[in-house]
Amino acid sequence: MKNLLTCLFLCSFSAVVAQDFNELFAAGVEDAEKFTGDYLEPLSESTIYNFSTGWYNSADAKPLGGFEISIIGNLTGFKNKADKKVFVLDPNDYQNLDFVDNPGVAREVSTALGNISGVEVFVETQIAGTTVRETFELPSGLSGEGLDFIPSGYLQGSVGLIKGTEIKARFLPKMNFEGASVGLIGFGLQHDFTKLLPADKILPVAISAVIGYTKVNGDYDLSEINLVEGEDQRIEANINTWAFNAVVSTKLPIINFYGGLGYVTGKSVTDILGEYRVTRGPFASETYVDPFSITKKVNGVTGNLGAKLKLGFFRLNADYTLGDFNTFTFGVNFGFR
Repeated sequence: MKNLLTCLFLCSFSAVVAQDFNELFAAGVEDAEKFTGDYLEPLSESTIYNFSTGWYNSADAKPLGGFEISIIGNLTGFKNKADKKVFVLDPNDYQNLDFVDNPGVAREVSTALGNISGVEVFVETQIAGTTVRETFELPSGLSGEGLDFIPSGYLQGSVGLIKGTEIKARFLPKMNFEGASVGLIGFGLQHDFTKLLPADKILPVAISAVIGYTKVNGDYDLSEINLVEGEDQRIEANINTWAFNAVVSTKLPIINFYGGLGYVTGKSVTDILGEYRVTRGPFASETYVDPFSITKKVNGVTGNLGAKLKLGFFRLNADYTLGDFNTFTFGVNFGFR
């Protein structure tokens, strides 16, 4: 369980960290930042969609004092997202980076989600009349490691208040695994409009609005990996998401179906921190401190369908959310009323 919950953060940066930062910084900090931004962009986008799901399993808000405790898991897939697995690297947009084969010609390379490998690039400059050249291979991505989904998991609770209002909270305590750590906190609000109607008790469906905010903090300590000389080397990631949903569900005793239309907005910030002393290539002897930060903003429409099985205080639910990235959500719930 611990490995699964930290897997998201580890997978998010494993492909980048596996690439020697000496090689990325060999192209200069500006080129390293541009490449890393394009490389990480689809990964950041998929994690925002991942953490925006799982906020509801019914439009029927709990009555005063009713509660539910849930263990929720999400899987955001990208197996068929060919456009998210590659980006076009044009050497003309870089100061120093170029391809070994067909230099100067733009071509597709792997993102952090992709599986293109074996792409060689070089950087070259004149130092004291001598040509200095460094050749290295661009990193592949998660698909190249046989992984085609982003997982996450957390605890979530909800409590019913008066007049069809329900408050929610989700939480994952800071967990550590092999130099990486990740934690999560979030808050939500659901309001059942049908609770305001006189015929609420006999209506076969419920209609609600749900708003949820999630904040994820993660870090990866690079110091023990010794990728490049320096001190206090680490990656810090912060993800903030808002989800706004209109939800409808049936109101049956045992099995119910629910669906919703939503709007997701979020931001992911990845900071490369610490001191890095480059020892190879044209920029050897250069030292970079807190070299760059990568920011990705996401906005998009989602839709989902799901089902919930209620057996006394024990409930199970599963749903599938469609968006720029699709997410399967599964919940094990324990509740009263």
